[in-house]
Amino acid sequence: MRINNKTFKKRFTLISFGLMFSVSQAMAATDLTAQENFIKARIKNREQNMDHSAHVAPIDKSLDFHGIFYGYLPCTTCSGIKSTLSLKQKNNYLLVTQLAKESSRETYEKGKYDWNEDTHTLILTAKDNSNTRKYQIKDEGTLILLNNDGSPVSKSQSDDYALIRSDSAKTREVHIH
Repeated sequence: MRINNKTFKKRFTLISFGLMFSVSQAMAATDLTAQENFIKARIKNREQNMDHSAHVAPIDKSLDFHGIFYGYLPCTTCSGIKSTLSLKQKNNYLLVTQLAKESSRETYEKGKYDWNEDTHTLILTAKDNSNTRKYQIKDEGTLILLNNDGSPVSKSQSDDYALIRSDSAKTREVHIH
């Protein structure tokens, strides 16, 4: 009988520890779920009390065009001109161009840009006021280079003079700075 009693005590102790272990795991899982639900409810409550109207739509339309635009423009003396236009905050821009020739250098132009909402035109003015470029805004992700006088390039060639926003294109070949 003593042997059975010892065996029973061992089994009982083993079963008791097993039950306590599994119960503690279940309680931990329940506590974790409760914590996650509490955090979600707290976040949801804070979001309801916030005023999101300030950042729904930008006040200045030119802020819609912050970003990097790139393209491969036609050239009469070379295979093309690799162009990257970076529109930054406070209406600053950086235009990097490089002729498609072996070992050709990049040229940099910095300046300010203005947005004309009536004509859907973006006007770049170089820092030294030596150069002005105009782009027509075709859509949110495309700018079309205009002639020096602001007139559009012929419709058959307009796609050749397009700069595409980097986040809207599937492939991209941009300058790295």
